[in-house]
This record gives sequence, structure tokens and C-alpha cells, in this order.
Amino acid sequence: MRVKVLSRNPDDYVRETKLDLQRVPRNYDPALHPFEVPREYTRALNATKLERVFAKPFLSSLDGHRDGVNCMAKHPKSLSTVLSGACDGEVKVWNLTRRQCIRTIQAHEGFVRGICTCFRGTSFFTVGDDKTVKQWKMESPEYGEEEEPIHTILGKTVYTGIDHHWNEPVFATCGHQVDIWDEQRTSPKCSLTWGFDSITSVKFNPIETYLLGSCASDRNIVLYDMRKSTPLKKVILNMRTNALCWNPMEAFIFTAANEDYNLYTFDMRFLESPVMVHMDHVSAVLDVDYSPTGKEFVSASFDKSVRIFPVDKGHSREVYHTKRMQHVITVKWTSDNKYILCGSDEMNIRLWKANASEKLGVLAPREKAAMNYNQKLKEKFRFHPQIRRIAQHRHLPKSIYCQIKEQRIMREARRRKELNRRKHSKPGSVPFVSERKKHIVAVVK
Repeated sequence: MRVKVLSRNPDDYVRETKLDLQRVPRNYDPALHPFEVPREYTRALNATKLERVFAKPFLSSLDGHRDGVNCMAKHPKSLSTVLSGACDGEVKVWNLTRRQCIRTIQAHEGFVRGICTCFRGTSFFTVGDDKTVKQWKMESPEYGEEEEPIHTILGKTVYTGIDHHWNEPVFATCGHQVDIWDEQRTSPKCSLTWGFDSITSVKFNPIETYLLGSCASDRNIVLYDMRKSTPLKKVILNMRTNALCWNPMEAFIFTAANEDYNLYTFDMRFLESPVMVHMDHVSAVLDVDYSPTGKEFVSASFDKSVRIFPVDKGHSREVYHTKRMQHVITVKWTSDNKYILCGSDEMNIRLWKANASEKLGVLAPREKAAMNYNQKLKEKFRFHPQIRRIAQHRHLPKSIYCQIKEQRIMREARRRKELNRRKHSKPGSVPFVSERKKHIVAVVK
């Protein structure tokens, strides 16, 4: 067996006497500068500072609704088309390029609870408080033609959410139970139920398209298989889940937005504990949506802010807020991975950049090369204290800042209490419970 060992000649670095100068190895290659690392550090520091200087994420506000925006949907074929539903039953179709409303429909009496587009992009579906499911044409009616739905389905109970299958003419609604509908029929193909409470949200898996997940008011997240016509399994959390979203790149991963201020990323095969707990919001999280790359997601919260989380990190990389913005109810990440849309209580839809300091428009090759170089430098030196401090610094509204401080004190008090209980109890009687398992009550299969 051959063992490789480091072999150095002591004559190269040992001084003969204490009075000799310390020998310094020199590289005579002119391409390698002796101060390359200090130079790169300075450039990384300047790049990080400039990133914060040019961080202006807010682009525009889409005004026109006369009540709070309750739900939104993206067009599957057109990047510039977005649909939104309000609390007064009005549905608007927006052109993001022109930043104006191109069509308004009085769809329902009461709230528009859910909206989704057909995978072909030819029509869209809405559900409302008037117990109806309506299908509308995507194109505006001809001159003189009345604005009427293609189909109307009258249900027995209020529908609270809707989602369309990714490649079949099938859609699912939720309310008292989860119903799977064919577009051509007026009665559901099958009804799925597990529990007796109202279901608030339902979502189809974009990869394994026969799977769907729902979250209910009784703190359950239930997974269904359309082929079996029966529920697969459910996980019960400490508090209610308001929305969930599947990762578009990893079939088994989904993220749930919870009432306890956290988001939980689960692997549906191992529901005993979440893959990651995302903690930064200071109030209930109301909606969540993944980026098309599957590496990040955006969340909307009752604390009047929007946060962007990397999938594998517990804390947000970005927080967006304005003085006028109220409770954010719905959020969407556009299909080109560049923009974020959020709808809030005070009747506005806001358009943000996904990367706060990104320069919009056409970039010259030199600009692109400089940006890539700066990005690599920031990644290389991201753990240096000064660069880390500047990169993570964010201005927050006073209300959020004070609540973060208060929650930190409460968390520390709980930790101290648990430490004291463990110290004054019999060894092993107070078990250590990881943060990931604290919030899971049970998994039922």
C-alpha cells in the first residue's frame, strides 16, 4: 500500500538564527498578483454596497378595484396577462406591459373566492360566495355582445377555492369537500373528503398531475390521488394552514403557509417532520407561490409585507413593504422568474422585481460580464462579517420591527423555561424536541 505524505524541505522556511529575516515564498508568475485576495474583498464590499444602493424593487401599482383583492391567477400562455378577483365579486383582466385593466366582469355576488385558468389558455374559472362555479372566455366579447359565462354550475355549498389540472380538461373545487369536475359535465366526477371542516385551498401537483393537496380549517393538510378517488394521507399541525403550493421542479415537495407566522416545506413521502421551517413573518401567512425555477418562493402575510425565501433557508432573503400597503392576501410569481405580483386589502395590485437591484432592459455584454463577476465575488466573500451585515440589512416598518423584538424575547423566555425544567427534572424526563417536530401534531395514513 502506498501512502502519500506532505514532504517539505526545512531549508525553504526555517531561519538559521533568530536575527535572520523570515523567508517568504514568492511566486514569480506575473499573472498572479500578491494582493489579489485583498483586492477582490474590496471589490466584493463595493458590489454589496452598490446592490443595496440600487435596491428599488417596487415597479408600479395596478389601480382599479373597488374592494380588496382576494385572489389572482396567471395566464398559462401569455406572460403579460394576469387575472384578479375582488371582494365585491368583480374580476379584472390586466395587461402588465401597458399596466392597465383591459377587461372587467361582474362575476359573482359577494367575494370572488378563487380564480384559475384553463391549461390551454382559452378560458378561466371563478368561484364565489353565491355557490356558483363559472367558466368565462379569455377573449373579450365582440362589440354589442353581452358579457356572459360559457357555463355556470350551481352548487349546494359555498366554494372557497379552485384549481385547474395542468394538462387535462379537469378542475377541482373545495369547500365542504374536494370535488373533481370534468369541464363538460355539471356534476362532479368524484368527491373526496376526510374530516368535517371547511377546506380553504386546493392545488394540483404540476409534475405528478394526478396528485393534489388541500388544507382545511381543522389544521389538516390532506393529500389525494385522483386515480384512487380516496385521500392518501394527512398531517395535522398545531395551527391552521391557509394555503399551499407545490414545487414546480421537485414532485414531492410542497410548502404550506400557516397561521402560526411560519411556512413549512414538506416532503410528501416523509410528513413526520418538515424539511424546513421558514420563520420571519410576525403575523399569519396567507398565501405562498413558487418561482418557476423551484429554488425560491414568495409569501404574503397579514403583517403587511411580502417576503422571498430560498427553499433551503429558514430566513427570508428579501422583504417588500410600502407605507400604504395593508394586509397582503394573495401573491404570485410570474412565469419568467422576473416579477412578483401581490394583491392586498386596500384594493391595489403591486408589481415588484424578484431581484430588488436588478437592472431592467437590455444589458451590454460588458455590463453582463461585470454583473456576473460581482455576483461571484459576493458569493465568495458572503460570510465575511462586514459584507454579511450590509447584505442582510433591511429597513422595516416600526410595527414589524417592534413585533420581531417582542417575539425574540418570548422565544428566549420559552427556551430559558425549558432549560430550567430540564435542569430541575429527572434526567431524560424532559426530552429534546427539534424545532421541525414541535409544530406537528400527528400524521394519519
